[in-house]
Amino acid sequence: MPDFTSSRRGKRRFDDEQTTFEKRNRHRRGLPALDALDATDGLPAGERWSTWDQSTAGERGPRPRPGWLVTELAAVDAELGVLKTGKEADVFLVRRGVPGTGRSCLLAAKRYRDAEHRMFHRDSGYLEGRRDRRSRTTRAVANRTSFGRQMIAAQWANAEFTALCRLHEAGVAVPYPVQILGTEVLLEFIGEPDGSAAPRLAETSGRGSEITGLWDQLVLALVTLARRGLAHGDLSAYNLLVHRGNIVIIDLPQVVDVIANPRGASFLDRDAANVAGWFAARGLTGVRPEPADLAAVLRQEAGIR
Repeated sequence: MPDFTSSRRGKRRFDDEQTTFEKRNRHRRGLPALDALDATDGLPAGERWSTWDQSTAGERGPRPRPGWLVTELAAVDAELGVLKTGKEADVFLVRRGVPGTGRSCLLAAKRYRDAEHRMFHRDSGYLEGRRDRRSRTTRAVANRTSFGRQMIAAQWANAEFTALCRLHEAGVAVPYPVQILGTEVLLEFIGEPDGSAAPRLAETSGRGSEITGLWDQLVLALVTLARRGLAHGDLSAYNLLVHRGNIVIIDLPQVVDVIANPRGASFLDRDAANVAGWFAARGLTGVRPEPADLAAVLRQEAGIR
């Protein structure tokens, strides 16, 4: 079993990445005891009643729901800190637990920024092929009015939640999408019970044959996306997690329909080039497909030239 230990090698490239890995609180202090939660109407700052009942059936994750997920209405959501900061969204660690029972689960709460904050500055290319039936909304989004920017934030949240549901049902390794409420997406936390987040692929130090298994997993996941006419749209070693030897794909708000989007093929090619380049630079050889052939394989699976 290869030792996938943290590495600081590699330069940050994407806009939603923070300056240092430490901002993800991978090695956090021990979490507070569940019994410390105060199940009264006056909850302490940073706590709220579970929002599970505030989402409609279509805004909750696919069935069958995992056994670890807490859905009791008596549960309390306690915010434990920031996992990741970005220009478009921040991700917080949340523990949802039922006080006095010992039953709890860790969630990642991804909160997209409102209209007063900077939005996804490269969104025009991703939004092609996404059209709202309401002409007012379409015009507002195109003109970037205050209402339009709010709608864009909602589009990103809904796009990510929908993509996660679809990919989870297809068997792709993504965080289980718990629920969506407005511009907040609650996801399965990928990490350890003590709140330590799984490292990104960019933080691992494996080379050559040590990373063959990760490559095989990634190719299978990307082929599954391509067969469904999808591309991640911003894939890199920074939005792939390595959890107990398994690849998990994260950050899917900009998922692209490669058929409906006129630039779909270029997004597919860029995803392939980004991850293939990372693996090739670390000496991966003797695999099928070779990193240099990944883009062609994905195009073929997606049925595009």
